[in-house]
Amino acid sequence: MPSVIDKCRAYRQLHASGCFVIPNPWDVGTARYLQSLGFKALASTSAGFAFTQGLPDGTMSREMMLAHLAELCDATDVPINADFEGGYADAPEGVAESVQLCVATGVAGLSIEDSTMDPNVPLYDFDLALARVKAARAAIDKAGGHVLFTARSEGFIRNRPDLDETIRRLKAFADAGADCLYAPGIKTREQIEAVVKAVAPKPVNFLMVSATQFSVADLAAMGVRRISVGGTLARVAWTAVTRVAREIMQDGTFKGFEGTMPNAELNKLFHDDMKKRGLS
Repeated sequence: MPSVIDKCRAYRQLHASGCFVIPNPWDVGTARYLQSLGFKALASTSAGFAFTQGLPDGTMSREMMLAHLAELCDATDVPINADFEGGYADAPEGVAESVQLCVATGVAGLSIEDSTMDPNVPLYDFDLALARVKAARAAIDKAGGHVLFTARSEGFIRNRPDLDETIRRLKAFADAGADCLYAPGIKTREQIEAVVKAVAPKPVNFLMVSATQFSVADLAAMGVRRISVGGTLARVAWTAVTRVAREIMQDGTFKGFEGTMPNAELNKLFHDDMKKRGLS
């Protein structure tokens, strides 16, 4: 099994050129399945994990998230990027402490948002947001500097869709030491290309949540380096479960079971995985 340093190096190499998809599992089973398909890195999803606990996104405790990240890292051979929300603190000092704990879980990358989670004041003011990024950068450097740091500006998903302000923040975050930049919620070709150009040559992550928006090739042509899907895979699973459960409850039929993956296929997948890991 590769070491944490090996995973960090591999993860940085993925960001050096080209464009790759980093899907978001929400538990050990989905992480191992996605790894088996050949994805070179995976990212946690705060939303997907929260749903497994019967909680809304943004309500997980730091302790629960750290345990989840450690579990994902221990269960996989590929780099794991942590959706670490806002660092579970407002003050830069608190963010730094949280980042140090996150690095210790074995992640190869982590992201910090500039969202306050307060709908009335959804973003930290510019100076505080920048100070939080600097604190996260310093904490990673103190831990050895191997973990790749993504800084996120959340305006487009927090009802503040101001492209100029988003770019101002991302450029400042890049100058403060962020390795990768991310503005979830941007959608148009013009927005994507503007963000990529503004922070070049540093890589940009794009959040894909639409079935009809762009292909990997489209985004690569725009200069996007990394594509994540956030909680969308988890919502795909929830959509299937809720649709069939409602059919059973309302109609008393089981048509939704058609075409499901057989137990034998899943058993083989995880048995083969156990053999590779020397557990059987």
